[in-house]
Amino acid sequence: MTRFVFCTGQYDSGDWDSAPLVPANLIDSVAQYTSIAVAPSGVNVALASDAILDYPLVYITGHLPVRFSAAERRNIRKLTDRGGMIFVDDHNHDVDGVFHKTAMEEITIALSKPVDIPNDHELYHSFFKFSDGPPTTSQELNGWGDNLVHKNLQGVMRDGHIALLYSSKDYSSEWNYHPESKRFNAVDNTRFGVNIIVYALTR
Repeated sequence: MTRFVFCTGQYDSGDWDSAPLVPANLIDSVAQYTSIAVAPSGVNVALASDAILDYPLVYITGHLPVRFSAAERRNIRKLTDRGGMIFVDDHNHDVDGVFHKTAMEEITIALSKPVDIPNDHELYHSFFKFSDGPPTTSQELNGWGDNLVHKNLQGVMRDGHIALLYSSKDYSSEWNYHPESKRFNAVDNTRFGVNIIVYALTR
């Protein structure tokens, strides 16, 4: 049986590895809640490498300005054209910040401009049910970043499916803790990450 491998996309600009504990947390949640066969550890793969095309879901985050190389843009297009999905999360949760502005520019160049995803989209009930759309993070309204709750995620669509999912909610901070700490949460805040993975694997 082929196991799902959580892949973090490594890009040459910025700080692609700003949330190093996110993969372990989401891998733990997929193993705990679903019957998906999942590899016990994730991988970091260069976006410019053709090896990135082997992964059905690629996670990208960071705080700093993003400038994709020609090879990185080409593989973003190839990956999504082949049915893969990219999840980009702004680790600053700031629509006026440098990550958001530059990432949006680069996504638009590589693919097209992301649009709002309706909050009744199947993404929000692909495994757990989120009736109000994307769950709010503790990073929002905390006096840092843009101090806004972002009501929608955004995406680039292909044939009616999300090819690239973009978040201004900073799930990267929300999920960047040691998996052993999860038991102290009244509600497991990584559950939406499970939805993203299940959606990417089953759409």
